[in-house]
Amino acid sequence: MSIPLLDLQAQYLTIKEEINQAIQNVLDSSVYIMGPEMKTLEKEIAAFCGTKDAVAVANGTDALVLTLKAFGIGPGDEVITTPFTFFASAETIAQVGATPVFVDIDPLTLNMDLTKLEKKITPKTKAIIPVHIFGQMVDVEKIMEIAARHDLKVIEDAAQAIGAEYRGKKAGSIGHAATFSFFPTKNLGAYGDGGMIVTNDEYLAAQLRMLRFHGCKIKYYHDEIGYNSRLDELQAAILRVKLRYLDVWNEGRRDKAKVYDQLLADAAVQIPGRDPQALPIYHLYVLRTEERSVLMERLKAAGVANAIYYPVPLHLQKAFRPLGYKVGDFPVAEKACEQALAIPCYPELSLEQQREIAAIIKG
Repeated sequence: MSIPLLDLQAQYLTIKEEINQAIQNVLDSSVYIMGPEMKTLEKEIAAFCGTKDAVAVANGTDALVLTLKAFGIGPGDEVITTPFTFFASAETIAQVGATPVFVDIDPLTLNMDLTKLEKKITPKTKAIIPVHIFGQMVDVEKIMEIAARHDLKVIEDAAQAIGAEYRGKKAGSIGHAATFSFFPTKNLGAYGDGGMIVTNDEYLAAQLRMLRFHGCKIKYYHDEIGYNSRLDELQAAILRVKLRYLDVWNEGRRDKAKVYDQLLADAAVQIPGRDPQALPIYHLYVLRTEERSVLMERLKAAGVANAIYYPVPLHLQKAFRPLGYKVGDFPVAEKACEQALAIPCYPELSLEQQREIAAIIKG
């Protein structure tokens, strides 16, 4: 038995003809950068998320950098985020010259603990970047209430959460802006890199479009120092095909998660916690266990892929050592990094495979 953590080949085979035709259409057009596929994808993503606008960029990291830059955030400013996430969530804050400030996480959902958020706000705070970890949304409406009291911007890091909902509202539709990643392993993944920013702020969208193209509103006339961050036509065409299937695929992941929840109910592991107000998309199905290394070896020996998300919390990363954080500052996040383990969970996974995986986990 060999079960990958994610089977992109299996997914591709279900839409092979449509994908190949979309690629061929771009090749026939000979338009490869900022063409009709990208512009149409922007409209489709905005409609999907329920926002007025969407701006395509080269990757999810650029999406965060450009959004911070467009909001005027830079040296001397602070931006609050979570220590339990991929490095880019805080790296981008540092890239614009601002200082990341961390808030510990909720032990059930592993999202930012909102009971601890307001205590971290100082006169230097300019924005909050909540992360919808593993595809489950945090309560952004509550964050927006806190932000409004302190005149802060809220940027949803929805890299893992396209299609997720909270009280019926889609990820990306509540904050001042939201960023998505189309890295190949995401629920909506390109066949390369890609990113998107969604917003209801028309001025912000215009700023983002200028920044992504060397600070230009008109070609060769540069209003600001910008970036070269554009989603190419091939990736846009591929994403347009895949977007049509996203709701079905997300529902498939939820179905697989329900099966795991039942199969592992009596296992010596903690299954993913869920906020009852949230509709997750299970970008990852992450268990927690004190015996992670033992379980990893058992799964590996049986040919079942697994992965740690994340081995080191951001406040303890070497790159952030100058911030002065130490072990014990964010105990919930630190414990999660010691216990979390992702197992295969995707629509193409069979019930038989899930039963085999569950049996291995139970030992």
